[in-house]
Amino acid sequence: MKCQSLWTLGAILSAIAANPAIAHAETVPPQTRTASPAGGELIGISAVVPEAAIASAPSESGHDAQSRSLTPISEPSPAPTPSSVSAVDAAPGDTVGDRPTALETALFEDLTTNEAPGGAPILPAGDDIAQSPAVYTFVDVEPTDWAFQALRNLIDNYGCLSGFPDGAFRGDRAVSRFEFAAGLSACLDQIVEVLPADVATVAQLQSSFAAELNTRVDALEAQVEELRGDQFSSTTQLFGQVIFGVQGRNANRADFFPVDGTPETNDPQGGVATFYSNVQLSLLTRLTRRSLLLLGLQAGEGNSLFDNQTNTALGLTNNIRLAYESDTNFDFRLSDLTYRHLVSDNLALIVGAAGVDPVSVFRGPNRYESAGQGPLSLFAQRNPIISVGNGNTGVGFDWQISDRNSLQGVYSVATAANANSDGLFSGDYVLGFQFTSTPIDDLNLAFNYLHSFSTFGSLGTGVGDDQIAVGNQITGTGTPTTTHAFGATASWDLNSRVTLGAWGGYTTSRIPGEAGSVETLNWMLFANFPDLFKEGNLGGIYIGQPPRIVSSNLRQGQNIPNSLAGGLGDPGGQPGATLHIEAFYRYELTDYLSITPGIIAIFDPANSPSSEAITIGVIRTTFTF
Repeated sequence: MKCQSLWTLGAILSAIAANPAIAHAETVPPQTRTASPAGGELIGISAVVPEAAIASAPSESGHDAQSRSLTPISEPSPAPTPSSVSAVDAAPGDTVGDRPTALETALFEDLTTNEAPGGAPILPAGDDIAQSPAVYTFVDVEPTDWAFQALRNLIDNYGCLSGFPDGAFRGDRAVSRFEFAAGLSACLDQIVEVLPADVATVAQLQSSFAAELNTRVDALEAQVEELRGDQFSSTTQLFGQVIFGVQGRNANRADFFPVDGTPETNDPQGGVATFYSNVQLSLLTRLTRRSLLLLGLQAGEGNSLFDNQTNTALGLTNNIRLAYESDTNFDFRLSDLTYRHLVSDNLALIVGAAGVDPVSVFRGPNRYESAGQGPLSLFAQRNPIISVGNGNTGVGFDWQISDRNSLQGVYSVATAANANSDGLFSGDYVLGFQFTSTPIDDLNLAFNYLHSFSTFGSLGTGVGDDQIAVGNQITGTGTPTTTHAFGATASWDLNSRVTLGAWGGYTTSRIPGEAGSVETLNWMLFANFPDLFKEGNLGGIYIGQPPRIVSSNLRQGQNIPNSLAGGLGDPGGQPGATLHIEAFYRYELTDYLSITPGIIAIFDPANSPSSEAITIGVIRTTFTF
């Protein structure tokens, strides 16, 4: 890095000597030596340093200077002060002179350093500096030199600048920071001895005008803090998750259709191992300090129920669905496009074309809801009530009512790509609210209410008894239904290693303008074991019942349980109740890679007591970044 010359050093030291107040700037309270917001200049620098001296010392780039102007100059602790140190006596790490004033610190930053490998300044070898009695004795200094008067003042009046043994001053030679510090220390010591009266005057003036100085500096500090707070540059971060799963289930037979008490239908993929993959990418852009934009993409291959490529069935019940299934034939799909804004310290709004639904807006009382890190099955992810409605596009809010209570709300419609969607206020939609509470530190509660409309008679949960009305057998169209859904979830941290929880859900649905209703129930008991056997690992046990039609008394032809039994669709509930038992253990190989083996047992699948039990073995691998 290029250094300034000894001519520059002499000019700057002369400017300081000509203004005794600078020699004792350390007596000024620290708060009065604050950087000015304007262009990196310090308070009063134009008044105490002649323009020639300022011009001779090049400033840093505009960017760095502005950054420096917004950063208060720190005050290092005092160190032992030698009376006079020459440049050759100073070694890297030595402290030369008193602690620097704000002006000195700024000048040090403007005088860049000639650095040797390893960061140590290069000192001239063998060029011992000696005292010189007068400026005229220097063989290379002429009265026409631009810094002649400055050198004459320092040497003749203060005797604090020296030359080389050969009688030369070498004003064009580069000067190191150590040499600058040595010369500055010697001159300051001489100024203190020569001008005691001026020092007393300056101290008196500082005392007399302390209030005015402090007021001005306080105002400038406030402006600096405001500028700091307003500084912001939008940044985009990429987050991602890649999931690979190997799974297989036992060979089994189901009492499928008609449900007549005889298990005569073989599971299409019973006894077969399959491979699923799922990639999720999220781009999070902070637009301001209180708003962000989230863009999500998802792609995957493999599912448990139906092969779209071959148009063949892969499974007989959605009870076997896994959390990480996403069969897009590995084409990336838009999964999230939302704008989120913090309106106030306790109210946030969300609006988006994709990814706005109760699952994304409501807070989850069970902290382990995750397709890649939590339970393996779709059913065990969360209370299915929260998935009611098939919503995707809409608006939502999250209101922190108090320290322990919050309220979320969402209005969402089916995606515009869905043929049944006719806009924001017609077609499939869901309107939902969730109240969460933490009555004590270790207990989290959530209460849900959702109202939805489906043009084809579906709850939208994707698991259990999801279809609640048969539809028109002649035209092949669905039967519209409205649904009121109620749910509650509790999670209790028994200690740092054990969390117990439960949820329950109830829905009641009707065909608009007709009598009768369909009611479903679901429940779950679970236990999570954080840091099981090792920090970062997780064990889990989940036991529950997927949504089950317990009552259906719609008009004849629309009741699902009797239709599946081969009847005319007469009123009635399901003949059995599915029991879901799941155990898994997530083991963290690294901070970014985990592997989760697990087993799922399903008794009375599809609420059919005659169907054989299904056992699913899973090994899930998750990579996050």
